Amino acid sequence: MPHRPSVLFVCVHNAGRSQMAAGYLRALSGDRVEVRSAGSVPGDRLNPVAVEAMAEEGIDIAAARPALLTPDAVQASDVVITMGCGDACPIFPGRRYEDWELEDPAGKDLATVRRIRDDIRGRVEALLAELVPAPEPGTRPAAG
Repeated sequence: MPHRPSVLFVCVHNAGRSQMAAGYLRALSGDRVEVRSAGSVPGDRLNPVAVEAMAEEGIDIAAARPALLTPDAVQASDVVITMGCGDACPIFPGRRYEDWELEDPAGKDLATVRRIRDDIRGRVEALLAELVPAPEPGTRPAAG
């Protein structure tokens, strides 16, 4: 069975950016990627405007809950994407780290959150193409 890559999205409150990114990766990858999200100082609920913006895309993240970033979650991930959490993310050898500079959607209007959401989607699509390349036209995926 081929290795199923795992991705952890991290932001401060785990209430907006990281949840939107996780929602996109889950929706776009199906079961080809294991997806986690966490926050260095998790909030008590998701940003309702982020939930609304994702619902416009047909992706329901309303049931997600902010989670505390743990060293175990980082260690269990192949790729760690940070979004403005500074030095709060522990570093482990052998992990791929990226920092996505994204505006924080907290307190922003729907039009602004849509722009952030669309930026996140483009980044997630590029990441997914790297992690799970599409099969060449006319070929079949390898049996797992």
